Amino acid sequence: MKCRYCGREIPEGMLFCQGCGREIRIVPDYNPLEDMLTEQIRGSINGDEGYDDYLEYDSLRNTADSMSRSTRSMTGRGTVRDVGNGAGRSTMRDMRDGAGRSTVRDMRDGAGRSTMRDMRDTAGRSTVRDMRDTAGRSTGRDVRGQAGRSTGRDVRGQTGRGTSRDMRGQTGRNTGNTGRRNTGSQRGNATGNMSEREKKRRQAERKKAVRRKRAGCALVVLFLIAAIAGAGFYLYLNSYKGIVDKGNKALAAGEYNRAIDLFERAVKKDGTKAAAYEGLAKVYIAKGDLDWAESIFQEAVKKQPKNPELFEVYVNFYMETDQKDEIPFLLEDVAGNVAEALAGYIIDVPEFSLDENETFEDVQELSLSAGEGCTIYYTDNGEEATLQSTKYTGPIKIGEGSTVITAIAVDKKGVPSLAAQKTYTVELPVVDAPAVSPSTGQYDTPVQIEIKVPEGYDAYYTMNGEDPSISSSKYTGPIDMPEGETLFKAVLINGKGRTSGVTTRNYVLEPSEE
Repeated sequence: MKCRYCGREIPEGMLFCQGCGREIRIVPDYNPLEDMLTEQIRGSINGDEGYDDYLEYDSLRNTADSMSRSTRSMTGRGTVRDVGNGAGRSTMRDMRDGAGRSTVRDMRDGAGRSTMRDMRDTAGRSTVRDMRDTAGRSTGRDVRGQAGRSTGRDVRGQTGRGTSRDMRGQTGRNTGNTGRRNTGSQRGNATGNMSEREKKRRQAERKKAVRRKRAGCALVVLFLIAAIAGAGFYLYLNSYKGIVDKGNKALAAGEYNRAIDLFERAVKKDGTKAAAYEGLAKVYIAKGDLDWAESIFQEAVKKQPKNPELFEVYVNFYMETDQKDEIPFLLEDVAGNVAEALAGYIIDVPEFSLDENETFEDVQELSLSAGEGCTIYYTDNGEEATLQSTKYTGPIKIGEGSTVITAIAVDKKGVPSLAAQKTYTVELPVVDAPAVSPSTGQYDTPVQIEIKVPEGYDAYYTMNGEDPSISSSKYTGPIDMPEGETLFKAVLINGKGRTSGVTTRNYVLEPSEE
């Protein structure tokens, strides 16, 4: 026989290969039907009794079960737990015959073979973990046999076969603790116990495997979460928001130069977002350079006139630095989405009740109006209107001549509108000078002076040569001409201040003596 591992020839009786040191295992193919047929034919020819014992069992499974952990033999074949008698055949639970064969998982013919994990010997082969014999075949964990067959864990030399944990000298075959054939139930119990223990062991192993698998999955998930978190944090630090956040932290810490570098880096990364411009302006505000801060926004909105975010932070800059009067100029020309986004900062200008394109002949009253919650401030001399100008409380009187009215509306947040300005002209028509009688001349008798006053006018006069006005003497009826030389002047004035020309008369009254 050759070693199946290294190919070296192995002498009979050797348990290990001398070349590779491996244990010799001989497990040939076996078909229990062949043994059954052989024994039946042999029994029929020889007329032996018991040759039909093979037919007593319903299943070949019982034959296989008759072989346990150990098989011991010398000249014939022994079946472990159930050994019936003598040196005959061993068939499952009842084995009868002397020189017959034992039916087990692997049993062959010849002088007598014992099949287990290892089969060794010369006169007969012994299968067991540890074999110690010379003339016969011994199968079991510990075989200390003689010329017979011994089956059990501890066999102490007899010529018969014994099956038990402890067999001490019999001439026949003894199976089990009592030598009876009822080892089937014992084998069933042992097999059941082994099966139950094996089931529990496998169940425990499966649970351990599940726990290990779950632990492995948990570690993988944790690793993935950590990797994702790390990657996300790295991406955040190098993202626009991450750079701006670092810039704000540097600004809060007073590291202005570092903050400027970070905000400028963010602007280069994405110039359409407003946060970096706002942060950069705050740095210059903190440094007290408002002009430079304003220039940042001016350049940004100049390049992006349709970016509402930039205009919004620009307006916030004016609000925070108390430059609200600059907001209307910033938003003067915006339209579209910018105008919609900043509608709350676009204040409508005041409305005027008079049309400046008309020339008025009478003194006028001008009314101003603005949106709800707004206050109006105005000037009437052409100067710019501010929060310090005259507050509008009622109609404004527009007198003769040219008048320039400038007005703004201011909402509750203090944001003003653009200024509205209009110029009004009032030109009062010149009325003919009043008719005065008598005419200029010398008189020697007393005469009364009369003025013709048209409807809607009052007449005013002087007798000392001065031009009359509304503060001069009002004409109410004929006036006695005084003696001597008199320079008389008269004028007409209506209720709206409209004045006529002046009429002048020179009188000399010298009464004659009789």
